[in-house]
Amino acid sequence: MTDAPFSPFDDSLDRETALKVLRAATDGADDGELFLERRRSEALVFDDGRLRTASYDAGMGFGLRAVRGEVTGYAHSTEITESALKRAAETARLAVGDGGGTRADAPAATNKKLYTDDDPIAGAPFPVKIETLREIDAFARDLDPRVVQVSATIAASLQEVEILRPDGHSVRDVRPMTRVNVSVIVEENGRRESGTAGGGGRVGLDGLLAPQDWQAKAREALRVAVVNLGAVPAPAGVMDVVLGPGWPGILLHEAIGHGLEGDFNRKGSSAFAGLMGQRIASPGVTVLDDGTIPDRRGSISVDDEGTPSGKNTLIEDGILVGYMQDRQNARLMGVTSTGNGRRESYANAPMPRMTNTYMLGGDTAPGDIVAGLKDGIYAVGFGGGQVDITNGKFVFSCTEAYRVQDGKVGAPVRGATLIGDGSTALKHIRAIGNDMALDPGMGNCGKAGQWVPVGVGQPTLMIGGLTVGGSAS
Repeated sequence: MTDAPFSPFDDSLDRETALKVLRAATDGADDGELFLERRRSEALVFDDGRLRTASYDAGMGFGLRAVRGEVTGYAHSTEITESALKRAAETARLAVGDGGGTRADAPAATNKKLYTDDDPIAGAPFPVKIETLREIDAFARDLDPRVVQVSATIAASLQEVEILRPDGHSVRDVRPMTRVNVSVIVEENGRRESGTAGGGGRVGLDGLLAPQDWQAKAREALRVAVVNLGAVPAPAGVMDVVLGPGWPGILLHEAIGHGLEGDFNRKGSSAFAGLMGQRIASPGVTVLDDGTIPDRRGSISVDDEGTPSGKNTLIEDGILVGYMQDRQNARLMGVTSTGNGRRESYANAPMPRMTNTYMLGGDTAPGDIVAGLKDGIYAVGFGGGQVDITNGKFVFSCTEAYRVQDGKVGAPVRGATLIGDGSTALKHIRAIGNDMALDPGMGNCGKAGQWVPVGVGQPTLMIGGLTVGGSAS
């Protein structure tokens, strides 16, 4: 694989031939496209004092889609040739039948560029990456004698895509991604606890490999681990909960974000289906999905159908005002695409997905929100979570949380899980902080077996009446 600009049309497949085959495959269809992709990725993992993994992956391929009504025909191949394209066209065509649809207009053009085209893998020599990992390991161990294990990861990738439509309209996008992660394990009196910190975005590696950046991550990972050394069992019961800013927005992402994606609402399977224009959250709650923030992990200049990404308001002052849409679901619902048609790779058809989903800040000082918590939990960090889209019920585990009584932050707690449902939680938001923050760039979102990078964010929030699962002993 060369570092030359991605050019899928060459001697093995020229543009005019590809366009001819695509037009035949989508004749009589409502929509369709040829999605071509080249991807390269590198991951280096330094664990327990040595380089544990050094991987490099490269691949390319295409996906051809034909859409008619609710039916999608999709075929893909790792071989970008005329013969492979014709085979894919025949397969996709089977779903469309004899046609009769009206081809949708092409997406609007855009000149915006939200991130660099530079290949982040080539942004630092391989020996420099290895040496940086060694320095992270040594630095983290020197921070505290209780550190018994350190794991550090440097990851970088570059995705290059071209989307060709039957009308000849095409668009290209080059999408870099980088991330540095640090995890530590500390031990004291026979008890071990861990802490993790990391982040990145659609940026080069130079900033992430600077000592001031990874040293801050190492200190944060250690801080979380040490906090948890002193954690006591979490209480259990129904209580008010304060969520910290930034990464705790992952609860918002899971609990209501998926429920506001167009396909679930068109099919009536979302807890928010049929509620457009109605109050679904407390006054003051405004939630956006914004793929236009420069350099952010969840941002995309164009989505995977070629539609420019947007800054879309989903909930405004508590009122449901919008869903996230791809082209197919938007057309079936009589609206326009919001630039949220995303796919994991050329091997997958696009569907409505989040980009950077966050709640706007309010006007209350965070300290006042915590001070107003009489008996509950202050949750600062989250790990894994699960949600049922049909009813919005969620379960989230806390990686850093504290007991609060009479407005005073007390001991950290371990084993706390937050249980509730998105529609109820939205209506029980009692205070919104003025400290809205985005996460550091570490989110991945799964849906129907596909994973895409996303961002989340929120201010400090107080939510009333969540069920906290833990242990009172």
